[in-house]
Formats: sequence, C-alpha cells, structure tokens
Amino acid sequence: MIRQLIEKIQKTKAPVCVGLDPMLDYIPEHVLKRALDEFGETLEGAAEAIWQYNKEIIDHVYDLIPSVKPQIAMYEQFGIEGLKAYVKTVNYCHEKDLLVIGDAKRGDIGSTSSAYAAAHIGKVKVGSKSLSSFATDFLTINPYLGTDGVKPFVDVCKEEDKGLFVLVKTSNPSSGEFQDRLIDGQPLYEHVAQKVVEWGADSMDGTYSNVGAVVGATYPEMSSVLRKLMPNTYFLVPGYGAQGGTAEDLKPCFNEDGLGAVINSSRGIIAAYKQDKYKNFGAENFGEASRQAVIDMVADINRVL
Repeated sequence: MIRQLIEKIQKTKAPVCVGLDPMLDYIPEHVLKRALDEFGETLEGAAEAIWQYNKEIIDHVYDLIPSVKPQIAMYEQFGIEGLKAYVKTVNYCHEKDLLVIGDAKRGDIGSTSSAYAAAHIGKVKVGSKSLSSFATDFLTINPYLGTDGVKPFVDVCKEEDKGLFVLVKTSNPSSGEFQDRLIDGQPLYEHVAQKVVEWGADSMDGTYSNVGAVVGATYPEMSSVLRKLMPNTYFLVPGYGAQGGTAEDLKPCFNEDGLGAVINSSRGIIAAYKQDKYKNFGAENFGEASRQAVIDMVADINRVL
C-alpha cells in the first residue's frame, strides 16, 4: 500500500493529502441551504450538506493529489447519517483513484483493536461472506496501549495490504505534556518511534514500511531526529498551513530522495474560499478556490525539496 502512495506522489509530484474535515460553518450558504431545504434542519440535512461539499472539492482537486484524509469525528458528530456521508466520501474518492487515509486514531485492548481494524481496513465475516465496512486504505492509530493494542492493526495491515500511521509526535500545542517526557533519558516520542520501526519491520513494501508514523510539522527539530530514527518509515505530517507549519518546517520530514512524507492540509484547502488570498473566487466557486490552494501548497512544498 505504501508503494501505491509513493507511485501516486511521484506521478502527481504532490506529496500532499487533503484533509476532508468538514464543519457546517465551512460550507457555503448555498450548499447548506439546498440540503436543509430538502431534508430540513435535521442530521440527515447536515450530512447531505457535508457530502455535497466534499464532492465538489474532490471534483476540483482529485487530479492534482495522491490522497485524502477524512477525519471521522467530523462525520460522527452527525450520528449514523454522518457516517453514511463518510462512507459515500470514501467510496467516491476511490472512484476518483485517490488513496484514502482514514483519520480515526483508534487503539484499544487487543480484541477491540481487532474489531476496529476489521471495520476500517479489513473485513468482517457475515455468514459465508467477508465484507468491507469503511474500506479505507490507511488508518491512523493510537499506540498508548502498547503492542497489545497495535498488533491487531498490523496483522490486518499485512493480510489486506493496507497501511497504518501511528501517532508518534503530534502537532497540537499540548502534545509535549506526555510525548516529550523523558524516560531513561529519552523523550517518550522517541521510544514510540523505535516501537513503530519494530512493528513495521515485517511489513516492508520496498524501501518503506506499510506501518508509518504521524509526525507534526510544528516541531521541525523533533522531525529531524525522528527522520533519522525511522529512515524507512513514511510520515503523515499534519500542522502545515492553518496550524502554523511552514514549508521550511516540513523539510526535515523528508529523506534525501525527496520521499518519506505526505503533508496534510485540511481547512487551508477545503475552506480556502474564506481566506483573503482566495476571496476573489467567492463562495459560489469554493471548489475552484480549493483547487488553487492545492496548486499553491504543492508549489510551496516542492520549493524546499
């Protein structure tokens, strides 16, 4: 699976993924009104609005990028109807030949992790059939429970030729409360990085492992250390743009071959029409604004590689 991602990155010359993290206040009034007029001020109406919003953005950017990353919480907040929109979004992205990174940050005791893995990147057995539920290509996971919680995901990853991104050093301001704590003279995130390498050792797909790492763009000095600790681990990098990470901050995430990282931008792309830089597009042309924001992001990143 990681080889597929690399091939798509090389084809598009765009080491990026678009975070499909819709909020109702991102959605232009005409899209929201149309959905609520049809379904009322209901969860179904909200779900229809986010689906139509996603679809318009996907239609405008799919040929520029290798991957997308829908954050499942943005759909779960609308209950079952929101999850239906999540599934429609994943399926539509696959129709457009995009790889989908399910951002669910799952992780629990072994049996529960097995169920999460089956739901998101594997299959569930129903009678004589094995069926896919969410069917994403990659999944973000939380390693806090240790190997017990991670191994079920790794097993399904190998069985189904899927990928994982394990939280190592996240981009949020309070990440250091736990992740930077010293254990035996070494920050916790470095201990986690070493375990990620171990977990991914028998899931190699060419130069890189199918077991990747989430490494935030907002801590470049730590990214540099982690890149050396994990030379064969692909990084999923949040924090660019709206969270303050710059193209220069991203450079340590990449290897000398220009590979090794895929950079996420969410509201900087999907809500681009709200930014002064793209206000000339207007709300009616929010998809075109998102397209231009992707073009600008790709150029900005390639400038430092």
